[in-house]
Amino acid sequence: MSRPRATAALLAAALLLSACAPSVDPIERLGRKAADRVRPHGPAGVPAYRQWGLAAPLSPAPRPPLHPLAFRTALPPVVDHIPTSDRVVFLTYDDGAEKDPRFVDMVRELRLPVSMFLTDSVVGPGYGHFARLQSVGASVQNHTLDHPAMPGLPYAGQRAEICGQQEKLKSRFGIRPRLFRPPYGTYDTTTLRAAADCGVTAVVLWRAAMTPDGITYRNGDKQLRPGDIILVGPDEALGPSLRERTTRLLRRVQASGLTVGRLEDYL
Repeated sequence: MSRPRATAALLAAALLLSACAPSVDPIERLGRKAADRVRPHGPAGVPAYRQWGLAAPLSPAPRPPLHPLAFRTALPPVVDHIPTSDRVVFLTYDDGAEKDPRFVDMVRELRLPVSMFLTDSVVGPGYGHFARLQSVGASVQNHTLDHPAMPGLPYAGQRAEICGQQEKLKSRFGIRPRLFRPPYGTYDTTTLRAAADCGVTAVVLWRAAMTPDGITYRNGDKQLRPGDIILVGPDEALGPSLRERTTRLLRRVQASGLTVGRLEDYL
C-alpha cells in the first residue's frame, strides 16, 4: 500500500474508533466531588430532588438582603413572618426529639437551609446528631433548657432557662445563638427582657405549622405567603416521619411558587 493510502486508512480507523467510544459528560471531567456540587445526585445516581420525593428541584433562594430585618430596640422583636417581597419561606424545627440520620442526608442533598430550635433536656445525649446537621448547613438556635411555659415565671427563672441554653449551645457548637423560640410560642414582657439580657436579637414564632394532617395557620389567610416562618412539627412518634412531613411541605412550597430561604439571613 502506498504511503498516502496508508495514512488515509489510519485516519479513517481513528475517526471510527472515536465515533464508537462512549461520550464523556463534561461535568464528570470535573471529578466526582465537583460534579456533586454542580449536579447533586443520590447514591444510586438519581437526582437528589427525585430521591426525596419532589417532582422538580427547589428553586435557588434569592440573594439575601443587604440590610436584613433588624429592629434594634430595647427588647427583641417578636416575629412570625418576615416582611419581604422575596418568594421565600423559612423552615424551622423545634425541641430536638427526632434524630433520624437520613434527615441529615436530606438537608445535605437538597441544600435545605433549616433552623433547629433546641431544648437541652429533649436533645439529651443526641447533640452529635445536630452537630452533623450544622455541618451540612443547618443553623442551631435556642429553645430553652427544659421547655417550660415562660409566662408567669420570675425573671431569674426565665433568664436561667434562656441563658443556660445559650451557654450549652456555645459549648457544643462554638456559637451563641441570636434567635430564641419560647416553648409553646408563649411569652410575656419578662421573657423579652430575659432574652435581651442573654444576647437574643429576635424572638421567633411561626405563622404556619406542618402537622400530620396538613398545614395549619395561626393568623392571616390560609395559604403560604412570601416571608412565612413555618414550624415543621410537632414531633409525632406514630405519625409521618420528619422526612415525610418535610417532603409534603416542600411540595406545597413549590406548588405555591415559593422556595426555602435561610431565616438567619433576614433577621
